[in-house]
Amino acid sequence: MSITVRAPAKINLHLGVGPGRPDGYHELSTVYQAIGLYDDVTATDAPEWTVTVSGSGELDVSEVPLDDHNIAIRAGRALTDHHGVDRAAALTIAKSIPVAGGLAGGSADAAAALVALDRLWDLQTSDADLLAIAGRLGSDVPFALVGGTAYGTGRGELVEPVVDHGQWWWVVVPNDAGLSTAAVYAEYDRLGLGETLRAPEGLFGALADAWPEGLSGELHNDLEPASLDLRPELALTKRDILECGAYAALLSGSGPTWLGLAGDADHAREMAAALASTYPVVLCAPGPVAGAHVVTYA
Repeated sequence: MSITVRAPAKINLHLGVGPGRPDGYHELSTVYQAIGLYDDVTATDAPEWTVTVSGSGELDVSEVPLDDHNIAIRAGRALTDHHGVDRAAALTIAKSIPVAGGLAGGSADAAAALVALDRLWDLQTSDADLLAIAGRLGSDVPFALVGGTAYGTGRGELVEPVVDHGQWWWVVVPNDAGLSTAAVYAEYDRLGLGETLRAPEGLFGALADAWPEGLSGELHNDLEPASLDLRPELALTKRDILECGAYAALLSGSGPTWLGLAGDADHAREMAAALASTYPVVLCAPGPVAGAHVVTYA
């Protein structure tokens, strides 16, 4: 028997980064949104832990670890430790979320693995326990379970739903070369940023009003200066997205993926077609979408 679970990419509509914490993380004030780019994780009972990874289209998955360093395997081990059971599984990951792109693809894989293994073995883990396990695995993993639009605090692992009446469309422009999240945060610290923690301010109202022009003025990412300091050429992508008619261009998380806010699906497709002449991969994705969920095939 196998169980397949699908989990979405995340973007940060607002990413406020405060001072460093004693645990090595930074205090965050962030608004997450799950968008319609997904990884699928299939779990099958097995005598030992294994993981295989494939990527859709032009997606490069060569940097995804295939051993115990893979976060999906770590999620599985954390779940079995929680229940005190001695079991293992073969995990097959079909990735459509760009790797090292600031879209939390690894966190999506961890969340999907938790749900898939919980269902496969009928462990009946409570939602509270799943979120607690997810939080120990990584800051973005709890949100990958929840999906939708949510406010994240702490180091991002404490999430609560946000009222969002919008049906948003995003143009997603990945970059061939990934960008290390740790390197971006180190550069953020070197630049002396993050003395205060910026709150989302008017973002919640813009989401409730479902107004693209209003949302565009509230999008913000504290990490953008650090990412552009490390990779100045990324500013050209931002310029191109705005010139194609986006309401706003937003760096996704620590980058290097850029997002263009479109007015609707047709507008997103028009922008994507214009950008495709310059960029090898341009994607369109709606948001918000559901968090990790079981996939059934007819």
